[in-house]
Amino acid sequence: MNHTPVEGFSKLSKQRKIDWLIKEYLQEDRSYEEVLQQYWNADHSLQKLHEEFSENTISNFYMPYGIAPNFLIDGKLLALPMAVEESSVVAAASKAAKFWIDKGGFKTTIINTKKLGHTHFIINVEPHKLQHFFNFKLKKKLFEATEDITKNMRNRGGGILNIRLVDKTADLENYFQLKASFDTVDSMGANFINSCLEQFGKTLKEEVEKEESFSQEEKDSLQIVMNILSNFTPDCIVRAEVSCKIEDLKDDSGISNEEFATKFKRAVTIAEIEPFRATTHNKGIMNGIDAVVIATGNDFRATAACAHAYASKDGKYSSLTHCTIDNGIFRFWIDLPISVGVVGGLTNLHPLVKFSLALLGKPSAQELMSILAVSGLAQNFGALRSLVTTGIQKGHMKMHLFNILNQLGATEEEKNYFVTYFKDKTVSHHEVINEFNKLRDQQI
Repeated sequence: MNHTPVEGFSKLSKQRKIDWLIKEYLQEDRSYEEVLQQYWNADHSLQKLHEEFSENTISNFYMPYGIAPNFLIDGKLLALPMAVEESSVVAAASKAAKFWIDKGGFKTTIINTKKLGHTHFIINVEPHKLQHFFNFKLKKKLFEATEDITKNMRNRGGGILNIRLVDKTADLENYFQLKASFDTVDSMGANFINSCLEQFGKTLKEEVEKEESFSQEEKDSLQIVMNILSNFTPDCIVRAEVSCKIEDLKDDSGISNEEFATKFKRAVTIAEIEPFRATTHNKGIMNGIDAVVIATGNDFRATAACAHAYASKDGKYSSLTHCTIDNGIFRFWIDLPISVGVVGGLTNLHPLVKFSLALLGKPSAQELMSILAVSGLAQNFGALRSLVTTGIQKGHMKMHLFNILNQLGATEEEKNYFVTYFKDKTVSHHEVINEFNKLRDQQI
């Protein structure tokens, strides 16, 4: 079927958008309209609120919203909200939390909270000449020009921390940056940072035009390429860690404490040296982090991009977590670069986001950073614990069992049967289907 482009789609009503989609792409099958409608909220004002979060909204996409209890973080006992569709994530986090609760729990340290943004520009001026101009004229003007923008943030204890001129001409002809660092306190600060940077671009253009030491040709060569924050925040770091004596590292798989510690450390080391393993290793970490990020109304794409960039900071993609065994002490930790907020955006609008933040005791941005790092560390501990003992499939597939049974249209009685059947067996898709067919044949 050939399709034609649509004009003014965003201006159509929700119903007309749906009508067009069904006609153009879904062969006039109106049953798809029912699929969309069953996810609409009966509260019209709440539905309208959700529709205004994004563009061209025709329905809501639900994700399971679960709770991982028993997280002892810096002496506080918390239950973490997790929005995630992958089976076993919440279970693994909860199991890890329970494992460490009687061993001192999780400890965190905020190492830094700097966020970064850049004005990228091209200018054909000798670097030393441009640096002199920046040092003695421009830098002061940039701070002055953004005073109105930064006033409220400064009153809250944040603002622009520093501005540097960066020479990138070795990588691209005539390419320079204004690199600025920010403290955005309890907000993620994207709009604040970008507003400052756009003003930097305007001020740079104005001051270059006024600068008497530049020739007209040099002035005319200036091009403001873009003004934009960076989601890579290597100076916005939180550390989360757990530690205990080897003798207390009791695992329920049947292997000795010493063997468990050795196998666990070796698994982390492999992720540190092998990028293929590190990618899956870190993805599992982000399972835990992003689930809480989503539940608290933050940007999970930004947190993931930053984490993976940080994992490559030494020139080779590596594990975000690390492990040592020294003098009979097992230590496991993560250094996580992450930028999140607890004010602004969805945090003020989405009812479940408000619930999540209330559940966590209305944390500051720094406290939320700590919670997220712990969630990632717990998830990684749970995954590695399974990998080096029983294997990942045993726990994962047990959680996936109900997905398979729901696809097969199993009754509640049949689901109970399979829970018992697989109590001491490893779940596999093949085995579930075979046993399900046998069960159904017996019922005929």
